[in-house]
Amino acid sequence: MGIFGRFRKKKEEIKRSLSDLELLCSDDPEVYEALREVMFLDPRKIEYSLEDAMEKAEKSKDKTNAIFWYRIAGGLAIYQGDVDKVRECYEKLAKLRPDLNLKILKCPEKAVKKAQEYYKKYLKSEKEVAG
Repeated sequence: MGIFGRFRKKKEEIKRSLSDLELLCSDDPEVYEALREVMFLDPRKIEYSLEDAMEKAEKSKDKTNAIFWYRIAGGLAIYQGDVDKVRECYEKLAKLRPDLNLKILKCPEKAVKKAQEYYKKYLKSEKEVAG
């Protein structure tokens, strides 16, 4: 497979994942829109913990870095199913960037619940992959 074929394959994987999320949220388009802009499709690849990302965001003296770290922390909070942390991260992000229309703040409980369904269905554990 050539180099361009590899890129095409990656794009197809991303499209499939997005359509999986869209299919899972087909009964609630508001939740899909909320998750589409903030959810990590495979947060296991993030090398930081939620606590580390929150700490980096809060200690950051640079607004852009704080925004970056709150986005990371918010995505990890979604993965962990922590609605309170999701709300906290995105409220702080909204204060830093009031121009963002963070739909997740309108329905954090429903969004986290759908995200958990997605992760249970589409992310295989290390043991399942190895076994």
